[in-house]
Amino acid sequence: MSPWRSLTMLRRTHISLALLLLLSLFLSACSTSRYSRAVDGAPSRSLDPDRIADAVPRSEPRSRYGNPASYVERGRRYTVMQSARGYVERGVASWYGAKFHGHRTSSGETYDMYAMTAAHRTLPLPSYVLVTNLENNRRAVVRVNDRGPFHDNRIIDLSYAAAVKLGITATGTGMVEVRAIDPDSWRPGQPVPSPAPAGGSYRLYVQAGAFTSRVNAERLKHRLDSIAGHHPVHMRFSSTDRLYRVHIGPVSSVEAADRLAERISALGIARAHVVVD
Repeated sequence: MSPWRSLTMLRRTHISLALLLLLSLFLSACSTSRYSRAVDGAPSRSLDPDRIADAVPRSEPRSRYGNPASYVERGRRYTVMQSARGYVERGVASWYGAKFHGHRTSSGETYDMYAMTAAHRTLPLPSYVLVTNLENNRRAVVRVNDRGPFHDNRIIDLSYAAAVKLGITATGTGMVEVRAIDPDSWRPGQPVPSPAPAGGSYRLYVQAGAFTSRVNAERLKHRLDSIAGHHPVHMRFSSTDRLYRVHIGPVSSVEAADRLAERISALGIARAHVVVD
């Protein structure tokens, strides 16, 4: 065999080995998640809820990251609020923990499950909110520095520490009121508007639609009357935003509300979601 042919074969062998190495690295990258854990959960370290300090509200500039005018997630567009002032909402809270610990948040900060933070779909980053557990009246002040949750039936995703302080880690979810805090006027321990006493102070419904037209709301209500099963269908008018809302319920649990919302959505009624009244 000539030296030239031997050199050519050697080069081909090196090229083949290099291609195999690149393919191996590519397949390895494809099979490796961004996160080291496949399933989220609590850390091994336990926390005493009575020793967890609230976040301290302070005036901050808007984050360079996570504050576009709008963004699309899972095929749905969200519009980021210009200000958190006056925001109050009741709904279902969830929490996220060890799987996301140490990873980047939407604001560019590192997620720390032991810090008093939270994720919200549309509040400006950062924002401060007072979260009240409607079942036990426990409260927590958290700093919103991330986007989520992208489950239609959740309004806020709490850090592990915040979830412990509010007492919702065992169940995974909790019925809460989320109220924006103005850092410029906030004083620790100051009185804040309080929900009704814990226990029986809320009811779960599935909101099937919200309309400016009463006729459209009535049309949806009549359609749902025949498919909502044993759950009554209500049409309610809000003088605040001048909307007619169609609610189904009340329902007995978050799980039951999730199932009903999925059933309604499967009928082609977009964005049916759980609300707390």
